[in-house]
Amino acid sequence: MSATPDPTTRFVVEELLRRIGQGDPDRIAELYADHVDWRLNWPEDEHGRAATPWIRPRSTRSDAGAHYRELTEHHVAERAATRVERILVDGADAVVVGEIRQTAKVTGRPYRARFALHLTVENGLVVRHHVYEDSLAVLRAFTAAGAE
Repeated sequence: MSATPDPTTRFVVEELLRRIGQGDPDRIAELYADHVDWRLNWPEDEHGRAATPWIRPRSTRSDAGAHYRELTEHHVAERAATRVERILVDGADAVVVGEIRQTAKVTGRPYRARFALHLTVENGLVVRHHVYEDSLAVLRAFTAAGAE
């Protein structure tokens, strides 16, 4: 049997999503703990590629802010949208499921990617940030046609 949803977890997750939508990396980073278990489901040898530099290991609050800054630098803000379909909360853990729509600045290619974001909240701060997304769709948008 699962634990009763923690209202603190839901509040922090909803606030994080609100701040991500507003696009202020410093305000977003305020919701992360000093040390964060940060993972992306991309293959290790693909982390930090020139086309997707925001996809790399992170471990601190300042790293979280840098992630959102780098993500913004490489996408066309006016053409971005995220649809959150569901937020599931179980104690300190939450999973956000949805779809992102972005456009790569370097190629002008739009993409859609399904995602699941696993967050863990302790003492009102995010201590785990694990993203599972359609990395192939993202990479294709940032890669010249035929170079995949």
